[in-house]
Amino acid sequence: MIQLIAPHAYGEFSGTLVEMHRLRHRVFKLRMAWDVQTSGDMEMDDFDALHPFYLTQVSESGRVQGSVRLLPSLGPTMLRDTFPVLLENHPAPSTPLVWESSRFAIDVAADAPKGDHGITQAAYELFAGMVEFGLSRQLTDIVTVTDVRMERILRRAGWPLRRIGSPATIGNTVAVAGYLAISTEILTGLRKAGGLSTPVLWTPVMFAAA
Repeated sequence: MIQLIAPHAYGEFSGTLVEMHRLRHRVFKLRMAWDVQTSGDMEMDDFDALHPFYLTQVSESGRVQGSVRLLPSLGPTMLRDTFPVLLENHPAPSTPLVWESSRFAIDVAADAPKGDHGITQAAYELFAGMVEFGLSRQLTDIVTVTDVRMERILRRAGWPLRRIGSPATIGNTVAVAGYLAISTEILTGLRKAGGLSTPVLWTPVMFAAA
């Protein structure tokens, strides 16, 4: 199940947000050993203070096992303000038609359901949720900074990254920036590959993304 958490609903989903930050700590601090800001067993940074939207993937038992953060490119973004080296002198996007995704994290059991290409269904649900969100806001693209391993996963899933510049080593990660297209064709392919028969977001967004 995917939950779309808008800023006005932070209070309603406060428990989910705490578990999301704990998930990010497990993935980025403990598993990937990134140099990230932490508070106890939670990972959070300055961009969480900008009232982003979050997508969380929740198992049938209620465990938060995936998440991604979404911010409009018109404001501060990680690409422009934290990783400008990845732009290679290209301008950072600043348009209502492009939002930035960051902090994409998945932590599922070894026997979790998988879709095509060995990619977890939880990841496919998050991918589909990102595209549905984009369609509901008439976006053309989502821009993101990711590592080259995730770039390969996106390509296998049928959502290839259009690189802005060449990969660069940042800390212990080889990172790359690029655009992910938002379209009904991409969404159809992700749903098919992930075995998703219906939209993953709730009704108002479903209709907007139909």
